[in-house]
Amino acid sequence: MKEISLPKASQLTSPNPVTLVCTQKPDGSANVATVSWWTYLSFNPYMIAFAMAKTSYTGEMVRNSGKVILTVPGKELADIALGCGTTTGRNTDKVSKFDIKLTEVGASPIKIPLHSKVAIVCQLKDYYEVGDHYLYICNVEKVYGDENEEALFAWNGYAQIHSLK
Repeated sequence: MKEISLPKASQLTSPNPVTLVCTQKPDGSANVATVSWWTYLSFNPYMIAFAMAKTSYTGEMVRNSGKVILTVPGKELADIALGCGTTTGRNTDKVSKFDIKLTEVGASPIKIPLHSKVAIVCQLKDYYEVGDHYLYICNVEKVYGDENEEALFAWNGYAQIHSLK
């Protein structure tokens, strides 16, 4: 073995799950951002965590509202997931730009992309500074799923997004 960088390690450990973090902007419109790191923390009580860059507009929305839905996108959303990961919602309406078809989930006011495999409705419990990111710790309120959708994964670090098939 030879010494490598952490970004190189992320390429060697591909694929990684892709997740869309869905929030509601102050004007009530939907915002969608792509992250590729999240994890289950606890099954009693249900808790998850995800990380986002400190500069993330979506992270700001999570911190301000305390509400978020993490979705695992289906394969029909591959281009949308890539686009939402390279565009900020601070000055762009990603829903319009990427023609994202939205749907409601449960009683949440936050809308999510159609063709999501899993939707995890959360309340922010706390967040912590971790280098150039914030780690968001969330209590899970509800979980929804569609076994007919194929989940997306990030490959070659995060250079490509597609399903396992």
